[in-house]
Amino acid sequence: MASLPSLLAAVALPVLGTAALAEGWPYAGDPRNGSSTNVVPAVEPHVTVLAEHLDHPWSLAFLPGGSMLMTERPGRVSLVGADGTRKAIAGVPAVHTGSQAGLLDLALDPHFAQNRLVYLSYIEPRRNGTSGTTIARARLAEDATSLRDLQVIFRAEPSLVGDNNFGCRLAFAPDGTLFATIGDRYDYRNNPLQRLDNDLGKVIRINPDGTVPRDNPFAGREGALPEIWAYGLRNAEGAAINPASGKLWTSENGPMGGDEINIPAAGKNYGWPVVTYGKDYDGTPIGIGTVAPGMEQPVRFWTPSIAPSGIAFYSGDLFPQWKGSLFVAALKGKMLVRLALDGERVTGEEHLLHREVDQRIRDVRQGPDGALYLLTDDEVKTGRLLRLTPG
Repeated sequence: MASLPSLLAAVALPVLGTAALAEGWPYAGDPRNGSSTNVVPAVEPHVTVLAEHLDHPWSLAFLPGGSMLMTERPGRVSLVGADGTRKAIAGVPAVHTGSQAGLLDLALDPHFAQNRLVYLSYIEPRRNGTSGTTIARARLAEDATSLRDLQVIFRAEPSLVGDNNFGCRLAFAPDGTLFATIGDRYDYRNNPLQRLDNDLGKVIRINPDGTVPRDNPFAGREGALPEIWAYGLRNAEGAAINPASGKLWTSENGPMGGDEINIPAAGKNYGWPVVTYGKDYDGTPIGIGTVAPGMEQPVRFWTPSIAPSGIAFYSGDLFPQWKGSLFVAALKGKMLVRLALDGERVTGEEHLLHREVDQRIRDVRQGPDGALYLLTDDEVKTGRLLRLTPG
């Protein structure tokens, strides 16, 4: 990751293309802050509604042949056809619901074509009224009507009371290990997040069966949980592997401001709640400022917030202008954000669909056809599955 001085020195950044960025960019202050402008996209995609009346949809994964698996937060997994038709899938584990809690992410095993394994992250009801983030895997039946042989492979600890800031995105690395983001649970930030004896505010890395890779940075360290990969993150609701580098990237919700894009590296500390570019919801400061020794700086941050959720790198041919970009689903502002990249440096930003969709965007995925697919998360049973193609 670039050092803070080099990032601050990069004030003059090139625009994305003709009329791509409006007046006012680059921004006054830190050039990594990407929220203080009204940008005009160079490409206006066409939006097709594939499915609607969804109840807080959260995640999408493409099966061989073009159909999709979709999660809805109350605890449903559906098979969605290319035409938007939906069929419920049985065998979903029981979930704890309330506010941000419920069934969250879904990912296919890298060898799904051979083993048909599906991985789910969800909030599990636990002892004495507590709950916690849990990851399980199950085998999708050949007729795609049920999940079978469900096996819990990871439980985040400790179990707590509270229904906010869970994370939890899943991303398979090129070496076959599984990354998962674990949120800070909102009310528990002041003590445990900078410690390594718990999973709060962490990125974890496990093998597909839930065992811990021997080369994890804290494996074998006394007092540290071996599954921890990186720490000091608040509420990372987006995770994706950059196909150009094979590295994990995450999007993170800050408090009032301070949303971040990070590239979590082995053993690194990303600062929360000691350093942040945001403030508490009552306007008071959090931590000691924005910089501290031994704590990493974000690749991008937004103040004020855009509330980033799912992220996806675009590598398709349907939108050649977008190849290599990182897309960020934004809940606040109801928009899709495109970040143009030069390696690990953001060189420009576009805001898409904030007028056309007018709903909170929860997830973004690239389909096998090169189109972008979005899930919107607004009021109960008003969510939609959208497909973006060239306009």
